[in-house]
Amino acid sequence: MKEYKQRFYTSNEVSQHNTLRDCWVSFLGKVYNLTPLCEKYTGDILLKPILMSAGKDISNWFDEKTRDIRRYVDPVTGCNMPYCPLGRFVHIAPPFPSSDWANDFVTPWWKDARYSIGTLSKKTRFIKIINTLTSQDQTLEVCSEETMDEILHRYLFFNAHAGSYTWKYEGRNLDMDKTLEENGIPDQDEEFYELSMNDDAFLHAILLYFNDDLTEF
Repeated sequence: MKEYKQRFYTSNEVSQHNTLRDCWVSFLGKVYNLTPLCEKYTGDILLKPILMSAGKDISNWFDEKTRDIRRYVDPVTGCNMPYCPLGRFVHIAPPFPSSDWANDFVTPWWKDARYSIGTLSKKTRFIKIINTLTSQDQTLEVCSEETMDEILHRYLFFNAHAGSYTWKYEGRNLDMDKTLEENGIPDQDEEFYELSMNDDAFLHAILLYFNDDLTEF
């Protein structure tokens, strides 16, 4: 069976990876796993700003147009300097010539595609999934860009046989290659907000009907 690769991530998912041995960040709409970088530079003081930002979005470090580090003119020296709000970090050159500066990394980590693992969702939403066989229900935070098949893979954590069910909404079979919105399941978060309603009590419910097999992913 083809290996599944997650395409979209929620901010909550990124926030869970916030240690030296498990370090993710997001910026400019992408998610990056910097754990290999942390392993390589363990003990280096230049790693500190990255570890302080582990699990967070650091888009404010970058220029949206160039996707490179933002720059500013130092008021004292008049030099054009990289913007480092938490201090100089890995792959940022020192402000003055230094004999211990190694620039043999070729590509700085923020431009290295090897660290990119997916896209940060522009909008997440919560849905309720009800297993009609067991009467168990589970509320999931999902990415609005995900297809039903990708949502199914999220649900596998709670039910390893999720592929053995027919997924329905209001009596209709759902197209597993389409998103919630494309399946006619609207996102009503803004309406609930405007009406000061608790959306948790009015989540769209997807019903799972057992197909009498034990498919596993």
